[in-house]
Amino acid sequence: MGLDEALLDALFNIDQHRALFTDRELVALRYAEIMTTSARDVSEELYDELQAHFDDGEIVELTTVIGMFNFFNRFADALKLDEH
Repeated sequence: MGLDEALLDALFNIDQHRALFTDRELVALRYAEIMTTSARDVSEELYDELQAHFDDGEIVELTTVIGMFNFFNRFADALKLDEH
């Protein structure tokens, strides 16, 4: 899909490959991880970091995309759609 294979691999070990990501991407990835694992743990500090890199509309869009992909993954997992 036009994405660099090394960048995709780096997503599995972000802390070891921070140099491959911009600060904006890193905060978005951290936000996605926290939303996925425990959305109530989004701190004021993280939200302040988001606001430093994204406007309000972008934060809403980012939150929507993360939430939708979490929904799709849970939906597919619950229905075992990826099993043959």
